[in-house]
Amino acid sequence: MISKWNYLPFTSEQSSIAADLAKHLKNCQAISRLLVLRGIKSIEEADKFLNPSMSDLHDPFLMQDMDKAVDRLNKAIGAKEKIMIYGDYDVDGTTSVALVYRYLQNYYSNIEYYIPTRYEEGYGISKKSIDYAESIGVSLVIVLDCGIKAVDEIAYAKSRGIDFIICDHHVPDDVLPDAVAILNPKLENNPYPFKHLSGCGVGYKFMHAFAISNGLSNMFELDSLLDLVAISIAADIVPLIGENRILTHFGLKRLNSNPNTGLRNIIKICGLSNKEITISDVIFKIGPRINASGRMQSGIEAVELLVSKDSADAYRKAKNIDQYNKDRKELDKRITEEANAILANDKDIATSKKPIVIYNKDWHKGIIGIVASRLTELYYKPAIVLTLSNGLATGSSRSVRGFDIYKAIESTRDLLENFGGHTYAVGLSLKEENIPEFTRRFEQYVMENITPEQLTQMISVDCEISFDKINADLLYYLRLLNPFGPGNQKPIFVSKNVFDYGTSKLVGKNLEHIKLELIDSSSNRVFNGIAFNQASYFEYIKSNKPFEICYTIEENRHKGNTSVQLFVKDIRTSS
Repeated sequence: MISKWNYLPFTSEQSSIAADLAKHLKNCQAISRLLVLRGIKSIEEADKFLNPSMSDLHDPFLMQDMDKAVDRLNKAIGAKEKIMIYGDYDVDGTTSVALVYRYLQNYYSNIEYYIPTRYEEGYGISKKSIDYAESIGVSLVIVLDCGIKAVDEIAYAKSRGIDFIICDHHVPDDVLPDAVAILNPKLENNPYPFKHLSGCGVGYKFMHAFAISNGLSNMFELDSLLDLVAISIAADIVPLIGENRILTHFGLKRLNSNPNTGLRNIIKICGLSNKEITISDVIFKIGPRINASGRMQSGIEAVELLVSKDSADAYRKAKNIDQYNKDRKELDKRITEEANAILANDKDIATSKKPIVIYNKDWHKGIIGIVASRLTELYYKPAIVLTLSNGLATGSSRSVRGFDIYKAIESTRDLLENFGGHTYAVGLSLKEENIPEFTRRFEQYVMENITPEQLTQMISVDCEISFDKINADLLYYLRLLNPFGPGNQKPIFVSKNVFDYGTSKLVGKNLEHIKLELIDSSSNRVFNGIAFNQASYFEYIKSNKPFEICYTIEENRHKGNTSVQLFVKDIRTSS
């Protein structure tokens, strides 16, 4: 199993803060520790964290170029110019386009949207799209979730009399496109206080500024689109802290109470109707279906679904997208198996610092990002998966915790045609003949810069508790800690001197899992748990000897009843 449990002791200052917080939180020591681990330093900060408020969002005009962007949009509407909303074909891009298009439609009709095709145009702004915009009389393009590196394309558009407002959140280069305005919290010297917005989050802030500039004090139309923002944040794996935490909190409320027509039908297709939708449901069920449209066919279909107001039409579109997702799963499984077969011939792959770089010109471009994620999870090292598309080797990369794969790929930029992304996920393209040299230099960079700790899969333990501390107060505050994600991961607990109640058993098709029923000396209560793929511990557990478990606490709600289950991530024996 996992080789290391990482439990960080508190400093004296942290211990003092935790003690003060505990007095404010019904003496719940575990929750006070969890808050301190999340950077909380005062009771006021704790209250804001546990009770998110839309009033705590930053003024959108703090963002660099926001005034220019709003002025240009207002000018276009006043002059009745044709406006195009342009976005990437992934979840963040399609939700961004849907949000801005639907909001502006409340006030302006001379507007349309555009999503480039993954296979013909590729990522970002294409010259084909600019030519199309010119042909239909577009004079302003609002581009979302891409564009920060489109220097040549924006220059080309400008020569055709087309202005661009760029709303992006990817890492910029030193040279920026000559756009009317660039809204990107990651721009150097941008005074905006929060740097981790999703692309859809940037679009939301733009529309908020537009509303303020036009005296639109009723925010209902904009806030009714927060379900789209929450989906983008979850799917794009941006940190769930600060503004993202607030936007996701209220977006999930919207998703559970009154989602838009398109999302309501995806929820129905996913089997989530009449259930409380969590961030995990978005990541594993809703997001992949929206993404499948751009992976398998065209992201335009996802936008059409998300802006649909007709339930019957939306259901048909949701069914189509669900089929794309099924097709995607089949391709994903096959390509992952082929990649693993190739890597099986590399005897050093599991033990060396060498990262994974793998190329097959026949693999499906829409799947390689998923395959890179699976390889990273399996081998726990950075991975790049490449295929051939439109004459170029096109790839997706994923990284392990703590290692910046963007910098690693950036070190080879002279070999690349294009690249862009985040710390843990980067897309790239290069000439096929450059793959060997790219591989050599990328591997060298990784092996020289990655640490043994970054190559060691570990569990970051938040808190040690005994079973008597798993009570109503703890469960209440754990609900307030939601939503969980990067920067606010689901808390991981450790309990020691745990025993089998006598009724634990092996389950699963091949008896590979353990259904646990556990007790400890602090309480007479029996706790149910599940330990996936940990059958090797079963004999020891049944020996009536004490052991330790590392777990998250899950609440199952059914027909008004709530039960607690321990999701056991790892087991340690005393032998």
